[in-house]
Amino acid sequence: MFVRLVAAAVVMAGFSTAALAGGKQDFTLVNKTGYAIEEVYVSPSASDDWQEDVLGQDVLDNGKKVHIKFSRGTQSCKWDLKVVYTDKETAEWEKFDLCTTSTITIHYDRASGETSAEYE
Repeated sequence: MFVRLVAAAVVMAGFSTAALAGGKQDFTLVNKTGYAIEEVYVSPSASDDWQEDVLGQDVLDNGKKVHIKFSRGTQSCKWDLKVVYTDKETAEWEKFDLCTTSTITIHYDRASGETSAEYE
């Protein structure tokens, strides 16, 4: 099942990529925006801190995907997501249920100027 969320401006949250593998919140982020993404942040919805860029020094090019892993001990299911493009524009989404989501695909509509996300 796909659900579409639309955000005119998106801000995302981060966590350490050094987290242990195997969390129930693990997901794959797919970039289908037409632009490269320089930073990705994933943060618990209850937090007001974006923490660290999960891409580190990498860039998520258009058409590429990255698997984001959580520690097995992570309890929260609701997470916010923020992406920063190479031109420093941002997009963000709130309250993804990562306990039931395995893939988030983001799109950008040039005609409307909106960034959207589909998740399954």
